[in-house]
Amino acid sequence: MATLNITYDGHSADVPVELERHISDADVRRIAVELVRSGGVPGLHRFQLRDEAFQHYVVDRFRGAHGEERIYLRPKVPFGAC
Repeated sequence: MATLNITYDGHSADVPVELERHISDADVRRIAVELVRSGGVPGLHRFQLRDEAFQHYVVDRFRGAHGEERIYLRPKVPFGAC
């Protein structure tokens, strides 16, 4: 089990996802589109979300304090780049 945090349109929400293996960044983006469209992410239901809505988003992966997987899908930010 992993927690996927999606930030979109100024809102952010966590949703548990069951993963049997490591998935690619492209799969994370595809899963996020499906979850948001279906209303599976609290506060982020967007029925008309485009397939490429998260195409340029960053996927960050971390381990929580107890070893749980956390995946963050967030927009790129204009600061911090070299």
